[in-house]
Amino acid sequence: MTITKKEEQMVADERVRAINRVTIKGSIINVVLLIFKFVAGIVGGSAAMIADAVHSLSDFLTDVVVVVFVRLGSKPEDGDHDYGHGKYETLATAAIGMALGVVGAMLCYGGADKIVDAMRGEALEQPGWIALAAALMSIALKEWAYRFTVSVGRRLDSPAVVANAWHHRSDALSSIGTAIGIGGAIILGSRWAVLDPIAAVVVSVFIMRTAYTLVGQSMGELLEKSLPEDMERQIADIASEEPTVSAIHHLRTRRIGSHIAIDMHVRMPGALSLYEAHQHATAIEQRLRERFGEETYINLHVEPVKVNGEYVKP
Repeated sequence: MTITKKEEQMVADERVRAINRVTIKGSIINVVLLIFKFVAGIVGGSAAMIADAVHSLSDFLTDVVVVVFVRLGSKPEDGDHDYGHGKYETLATAAIGMALGVVGAMLCYGGADKIVDAMRGEALEQPGWIALAAALMSIALKEWAYRFTVSVGRRLDSPAVVANAWHHRSDALSSIGTAIGIGGAIILGSRWAVLDPIAAVVVSVFIMRTAYTLVGQSMGELLEKSLPEDMERQIADIASEEPTVSAIHHLRTRRIGSHIAIDMHVRMPGALSLYEAHQHATAIEQRLRERFGEETYINLHVEPVKVNGEYVKP
């Protein structure tokens, strides 16, 4: 069953509303944690907690990026964008990944600097209990934010929302390292305050690794990277199931935001009428859209079967 342009736009609008809801929900958590972490870091004398607050600030800023870019990406096709605006969402994913990378590098540098200070014999400040409370609160809230955000992102097939979910989890992981360091310094005494920056450096490596993955995926899409081999195999199998189709070649695929584009040539008997060939091509398109979504872009080129390597008039 085909759907009209109006129905397609209604689906797209509902998708944007769902993304906005989950993003705003996460941003509220980010604002609360942002304020509490800065206060706890200053009052508790914890540089690690202040760094964690900066991480929460980056989370809030990426929430803004997701809301703006996903709304742009949901705009319908127009005279200047024949394939829609889905790449805006990809651009948002790249921006989030780069923000994660910067934050991870900052945390790593700050932690390494404090480790060097400790090795030189400088006494690091022992953090207060309020800083530990802020870290534990951040772990719980940010893991919760990750779970409800990634669920919506996967359901809506939105790479930007999934990327934002991982930004939530990276904050939770950062807070785990912060909690270990702060807790160790409090319980074991100021001599062990170096645990704080050591944990921060370890966590920052995981944050930068996530950033590398997100930027790599989005850049692959922006540079027209093909879909994974297993997806292309599924596409070829679906087309081959159609009666009269004898061969498939020149298969080209790419991702456009949350949608995919498929171009391929299919060979059918040359004696088929134009009407019959069109019916078979339409059936292939319908099955592909049932599998990969109604908004999948499909371009089929139908050509006759070759005999001894040449086209022969039937």
